[in-house]
Amino acid sequence: MGTLSLAEIQEKLLDGSLTCRKIVDTYLSRIEASKHLNAYVEVYTEEVIRQADILDGKIKNKRTELGRLFGCVFSVKDMIVLENHGVTAGSRILEGFKSRFTATCLQRMLDEDAIVIGRTNCDEFGMGSANLHSHYGSVGNAVDPERVSGGSSGGAAVSVQAGTCLVALGTDTGGSVRQPAAMTGTFGFKPTYGMVSRYGLIAYASSFDQLGVIAGRAEDVDRVMDVVSSVDPHDGTMLQRGLYGSQLTEKKETYRLAWFPEAVESDGIDDEVRDRFSSFRAYLSRQGHTVEPVGFDLLDYLVPCYYILTTAEASSNLSRYDGVRYGYRSKEAKNINDLYVMSRSEGFGSEVKKRIMLGSFVLSEGYYDAYFSKAQKVRTLVRNRLQEIFGGFDFIVLPTSPVAAWKKSDKADNPLSEYMADIYTVLASLAGMPAISVPSGNNSGGLPLGIQLIAPAGSDKKLVGFCKDITDWHNI
Repeated sequence: MGTLSLAEIQEKLLDGSLTCRKIVDTYLSRIEASKHLNAYVEVYTEEVIRQADILDGKIKNKRTELGRLFGCVFSVKDMIVLENHGVTAGSRILEGFKSRFTATCLQRMLDEDAIVIGRTNCDEFGMGSANLHSHYGSVGNAVDPERVSGGSSGGAAVSVQAGTCLVALGTDTGGSVRQPAAMTGTFGFKPTYGMVSRYGLIAYASSFDQLGVIAGRAEDVDRVMDVVSSVDPHDGTMLQRGLYGSQLTEKKETYRLAWFPEAVESDGIDDEVRDRFSSFRAYLSRQGHTVEPVGFDLLDYLVPCYYILTTAEASSNLSRYDGVRYGYRSKEAKNINDLYVMSRSEGFGSEVKKRIMLGSFVLSEGYYDAYFSKAQKVRTLVRNRLQEIFGGFDFIVLPTSPVAAWKKSDKADNPLSEYMADIYTVLASLAGMPAISVPSGNNSGGLPLGIQLIAPAGSDKKLVGFCKDITDWHNI
């Protein structure tokens, strides 16, 4: 479909110059041509064709009954459940499992005539920044398959990057939608915590996890968010008011944006990322916006705080995978103790086991106060500091990632460097605030870069609306 937006696709469907069947046939052929990228775990070929034919009939005969997302073909990350379909969170531990219900966010899209084309590869249980930790193998970047796609929603990002769908649903715990979006030249949006139901999203760290939307256009992010942000009685952590579609969208002529000098003066940021970020600030100033530096002395604490808290929550959430009720079960176990130990040891990958052990350690009696309690206090400090900044600014602007997509073998011996790729994205996650990665052109090697904007909680629509106005900046 090239670079058509959903609105443009719908216009062509209504005037008869395009059909849903032609759309899905094109996408399916592109999936086949890009199989070497390993973006998909499963493609729903027969179902997609059947749904396309049904929708074409509906367009022809019952136009008044069309849903808001007709013509939208989307992929879904392998951590979002679909009734009677497999879901594994990229792990062997859920081998053979089929869901008995559909995630609320996914159901909302299906109810509006969107078509799901398949489930995408991801880091196991969302634990990774490069999509290298999947039971199904790594996902290659469409620009260069030898380079990472970003993680953990790397498959989702590449599914959009490679033109195999219009929109992708992912999950974002500490940047898992925004960081791969930056590395694939797409838009990646993480909403305010509680803005979208988590019912049907496989849990990694419950106080961080959120549905995320990846698309080639900011306006398509907006269209999808209008649909998926709705009250759900199944999710007690959901907001009951101020949801996306009801947020005020008054447009201002100019905005005030803050940036952190500490973030871009760090030794860990690539020179071209820094230069591109400087160009973006200059562009905003030329547009009449105010862009000012603001001190932020908590930067060094973000990644340690994030990993302490998320691994602690993961150690609890992943205890349910025991080989007894569903998923993988060791065939060598001779007693119940062996069953638990061997099923988990064989079913989980090394990165997941590492994080479970770390989480169990920081929650243990001797270290709870030294690590977990302190990390919770740091999280509060971060949230309070951001709220203070937003007292005088509309948005905060940062690079999305300190580096462009690296070669898959580059960080193999240094996992800490992979964790540090999340340094700019975990900020919004710790505070539960909305954030979006906007394409920022390419570096000298042709690799995509991204700029991240963060807004106060509940300002999701304002943030996406602002991004709709600046989507062509990198061409200037």
